[in-house]
Amino acid sequence: MTVRVAVDALGSDRGPDEIVAGALDAAEEGIAPVVFGPPGLDTHGLEHVVTDGEIAMTDKPAEAVRARPDSSLVRAVRAVSDGEVDAAISAGNTGATLAASLLHIRRLPGVFRPGIAVTLPARRGPSVLIDAGANADARPEHLVQFAHMGLVFAEEVLGSSAPRVRLLSIGEEPEKGSQFALEAHALLQASGLPFDGNTEGRTLLEGEADVVVTDGFTGNVALKTLEGTIRSVLGGLRLEIERSRRGRLGGLLIRPAARQLRSRLDPDVHGGGYLLGLRGIVVIAHGSSSRRAVASAIRLAARGVEHDVVGRLSRRLPSRAAAEQ
Repeated sequence: MTVRVAVDALGSDRGPDEIVAGALDAAEEGIAPVVFGPPGLDTHGLEHVVTDGEIAMTDKPAEAVRARPDSSLVRAVRAVSDGEVDAAISAGNTGATLAASLLHIRRLPGVFRPGIAVTLPARRGPSVLIDAGANADARPEHLVQFAHMGLVFAEEVLGSSAPRVRLLSIGEEPEKGSQFALEAHALLQASGLPFDGNTEGRTLLEGEADVVVTDGFTGNVALKTLEGTIRSVLGGLRLEIERSRRGRLGGLLIRPAARQLRSRLDPDVHGGGYLLGLRGIVVIAHGSSSRRAVASAIRLAARGVEHDVVGRLSRRLPSRAAAEQ
């Protein structure tokens, strides 16, 4: 089966050429990227759907989606609902991608709100964080649904067997956290899910949990803090190695281990996150995505189609009435 993935060529900080380069890298047997972008864009032989207009990072999402229905972002998302492609990715405005997805693809029955699920490069093996930014404000029952979604992600995409869930909070003790966290903890505890209690931000890269659930505001801050810290530490280590002759010699000795560590921690390896809870596959990539990250995001989207993530979610999610109890 060939998986057709719509690729929004606009919106990235690095411009459409970098997006096209990533799409070319991902074009392989079983994956057919379809580039949605302006006329005259050189796609180097990839299928090109000509679009009109762009949604900028500074635009108000809902207004922009309705005002620019022929923009590359909206057309790429709409192609999923129209059955022209199997999945879509965008490195553009996250809010607009969410708004376009809700308008055209729509939510699965019973889903309160979609959540962004991203892979964390944990030491004991990759884990999933959800929500990583779709919902700045959430209710405790939303986190129960996020846990269901995260479990499907862990099983089908990360290959985890018997994954466990934890709630991101300020302490491991169940009585610690905001009122929101306390209520979410109680609902998760009573949900019948494999819930192991709270986890703290300092252990996210240790892999104590297969699935970490939180609201989108907290999750996005945690994710960007991790990515910024990883970038600063690895960059600082490189500068220290290059500072002296002795450092350069030591750098040669640790180069294999350093490369392996960088490869594991590099966000470009995973490329982006699923917008889970929709009737189709949409992957949100970083605005600063390199060609490697774009290629990874396209492969991630294809993997979601191949593993029928949407179908498995629809069968796993409890009804809305059950989630509210």
